[in-house]
Amino acid sequence: MTTPNLNEPVPTPIARVLLSSVIAAVLFTLICGLAYPLLTTLAGNVLFPTQAHGSLIRQNGKVIGSALIGQNFTAPKYLHGRPSQTNKTDGSGPQPYNAENSGASNWGPTNAKLSDAVKARVAAFRAENGLSATAPVPVDMVTASASGLDPDISVAGALAQVGRIATARTLTPAQVETTIRAHITRRSLGVLGEERVNVLSVNLALDSLK
Repeated sequence: MTTPNLNEPVPTPIARVLLSSVIAAVLFTLICGLAYPLLTTLAGNVLFPTQAHGSLIRQNGKVIGSALIGQNFTAPKYLHGRPSQTNKTDGSGPQPYNAENSGASNWGPTNAKLSDAVKARVAAFRAENGLSATAPVPVDMVTASASGLDPDISVAGALAQVGRIATARTLTPAQVETTIRAHITRRSLGVLGEERVNVLSVNLALDSLK
């Protein structure tokens, strides 16, 4: 007669293992797939309602854009944003600030295409803003970002456009500069990021000037 080994673990019935697995799957689905998203969505809507709904900008009750996505302003009377490399997903050509295909050119610093593009943008920026051939040009005004959707530009990039905007709107440069400086976003906590200007917000403020 064989003596049973009391130290040998008793095999767990397969039905019990399956039941435990199903319970764990259901529990984690409820917590991670339902409770957590609902909790974070509720907290976002209560604590940060504007940001939770896309930081939308409205005029006369109509949504005209978002503070998070740039728009392609080309008229002389408007502040212009950064270059954008976005294209339509159907391959129909460049569509600046097309949120359907956010991205960059992926040209490296040694790529001749990048160098040529920057040189062309520098020349164009100087020409349209009446700057001399040796005037410094803010780097963000001649380079595209990784997203292609930047809504902000540097303060220097905005101030470099004051003369053109003032002429197009028959305003004084001081009026335009004051409007720009009134919309400067400071560094977060005083140290994070750089001072910047939201292009759409400034253009709306310029349109409201008399």
